[in-house]
Amino acid sequence: MTKITLITGGQRSGKSNYAEQLALSLSPHPVYMATSRIWDDEHRRRIERHKANRGKEWTNIEEEKELSKHDLADRIILIDCITLWATNFFFDLESNVEQSLDALKSEFDNFTLQDAQFIFVTNEIGMGEISQNEIQRKFADLQGWLNQYIANKSDDVYLMISGIPMKIK
Repeated sequence: MTKITLITGGQRSGKSNYAEQLALSLSPHPVYMATSRIWDDEHRRRIERHKANRGKEWTNIEEEKELSKHDLADRIILIDCITLWATNFFFDLESNVEQSLDALKSEFDNFTLQDAQFIFVTNEIGMGEISQNEIQRKFADLQGWLNQYIANKSDDVYLMISGIPMKIK
């Protein structure tokens, strides 16, 4: 049976750590689907450090956009993170919010058709000030609308604050 959990919060709020603990509590060999592109050498080192810290119990998959091309039925899948996944669509579609949101929703719906348990990690980037930068404002809109869409489809939603999970759905 398909189950969707969304874990949201600010940067360094403990989202990924909580998601990893949850996935490991549900399976001895969960899937870690990383959505980030490698932007520079520092980012590459960060990604390699995260991989090394996860350990051999994880099945690691790097997928920038097409989550649904992976058949992961009957698995526990941690997707980290929605924000980076949305960034890939946003940049590839030249900052077009409507096209990006449509593509993301479609891909999310196709991916979650599988009979699996999904744990999505995302950021609440709209809780701060409104950016003076137009591109950042557009992305904040995209991220907020996508988070709402996924939260609506989720069975459970947790808000992380200072490493503490607060169940909100």
